[in-house]
Amino acid sequence: MSAVYARRRLATLTALTALASAATFLTGAPAQAAPPDPVSAATARTYLGQLTERAEGSSDGYSRDKFPHWSTQSGTCNTREVVLKRDGTNVQQDASCAATSGTWKSAYDGATWTVASDLDIDHVVPLSEAWKSGASGWTTDQRKGFANDLTRPQLIAVTDNVNQSKGDQDPAEWLPPTASYHCVYARMWVDVKHYYKLTVNPEEKSALSTILNRC
Repeated sequence: MSAVYARRRLATLTALTALASAATFLTGAPAQAAPPDPVSAATARTYLGQLTERAEGSSDGYSRDKFPHWSTQSGTCNTREVVLKRDGTNVQQDASCAATSGTWKSAYDGATWTVASDLDIDHVVPLSEAWKSGASGWTTDQRKGFANDLTRPQLIAVTDNVNQSKGDQDPAEWLPPTASYHCVYARMWVDVKHYYKLTVNPEEKSALSTILNRC
């Protein structure tokens, strides 16, 4: 191999490497495609036993406006857009941080979507459920933190009509259509309720115990 050819080949490889690096910078690495991992089933069973069991409280005074969301997380990105980016693959965003393309798989029903408007960001423990199990006594700032919590497994991008069918129901009343996700869902639910010291009603606790004992 001549010295001239070697130099040219090295220059070509260097250029290709630079292009690949630029592409990675522009598109970003694939998101983790999942909310933060919940505690293990064993820990969830322990946490469940530590939750205060109490009849569900009243919804009097409840309003979604009392749980301010979606709050700004960074720059022009609000909580919804952060979760869409996190839970999707190859998500592209415009200057306002809105997701313009990407692929999302809803863990609740296994459906795959390529348009962000087909997805809701579900509060695993619904805002109304939180209100009836202790959040009615919180400050607005505390409720805002709960409604925008990216640290715990409380927010997840899922098929919009599946989320709407859930409403504010607890695991005794509603579970994701995908049965294989029930264990993860129960772990998420208990993890969040334990952290925020929310109560559980008897039927809810029984349903969660049955699921966790099968994990």
